[in-house]
Formats: sequence, C-alpha cells, structure tokens
Amino acid sequence: MLKGIYNWTMALAARKTAVWWLAIVAFVESSIFVVPADVLFIPMVLAKPKRAMFYATVATVASVLGGIAGWYLGHYAFESLARPILEFYGKLDSFEQLKASVDYETILLLLVTSGFAHLPPIKVVTILSGAANISLGMFIISAIVTRGARFFILAGLLQRYGEPIRHFIEKRLGVMAAVVAAALIGVYAVYVFVR
Repeated sequence: MLKGIYNWTMALAARKTAVWWLAIVAFVESSIFVVPADVLFIPMVLAKPKRAMFYATVATVASVLGGIAGWYLGHYAFESLARPILEFYGKLDSFEQLKASVDYETILLLLVTSGFAHLPPIKVVTILSGAANISLGMFIISAIVTRGARFFILAGLLQRYGEPIRHFIEKRLGVMAAVVAAALIGVYAVYVFVR
C-alpha cells in the first residue's frame, strides 16, 4: 500500500497542478498522511530550479497549517478523530508511550526533531502537542523554524547542485536528519544535566 501511495505522490510532480498538490501533501503530511512532502517537493525543484524558493515557501506554509490541524486534532478531537488515525498507522502505542513519558520541554525537542528530521513522525508529534496542551503559539513558532529549515535547505541544495545531489539526498537524507536529531538531543541532554 505504501509503495502505491509513494508512486502516486511522485506522479503528481509532473502535473500542471503540482504546486497545489505540494500544498495538499505538505498539509496532510503534518497531521494524517504517511508519505513525506519531500517525495513531491524534490522532483518539482529539480524540474524548475528557479522556483525552488517559491516551492519551499508553499511547502513550509502548508506544512505549518497542517501541523496546526494536527494540534487541533490532538487538543479537541483526540478520541473521535486522532485516536483512529493513530491506530490506522499503527502509531497509537508510540503515541501513548510518548504522552506518558514526556514533559513540556521534551515535547518542544520532539517538535524540533520531527519537524526537521521526521524523528518521530511529524503527525504523531503534532497530535501529541495538542493532546498535551502545548502552547499553540510556541508550537507554531517551532513548526515555522523547523519545517522552513528543512524545505529551504533542501531547495537551496537542489537549486545549486541539481540532479547529482538528488541521489545523495534520497540515499542519505534519513541518516543526515538522524545525525542532526541526535545532536539536538545531545544538546538537550547537556542542558538538562547542567540545569
């Protein structure tokens, strides 16, 4: 099923309406969808490098709005909507473990790591943030910074290096994102220990 969704998403990049699809995929990725917007974003930037920053802006805005929708799902509609979505993706147990073991500062760290590196998946953290009553203003600021950083860095790399960097990104983006996430977690651990 995931391979079919992935292929469908890739095919959207070739359409004239691709920018609208990018906005839709970036929006739903942050709250309920399993395929990251990168799958659509990367081929679009490679096809039209001069529009890279425009695509990054569209993806960032839509992703932040989707994150807000996820926050509202967690805050106002957890039992009726969010729980079934998390169960569908097999993420309910992860969600329950996170909710039971995190505090406000940890959720903010998760917002940064998931927004930039998808660790844990962004949809889990957006719903968790709402369910845990994280300040919506703080949530929005962290989403703008982290999602913007992800899309604008990718846009800049793809615009500058083109197709050769695509293969590098596709093979190593997960590892690079994990290293950044690990560094952020390390900084947080030092902060907690020193405090």
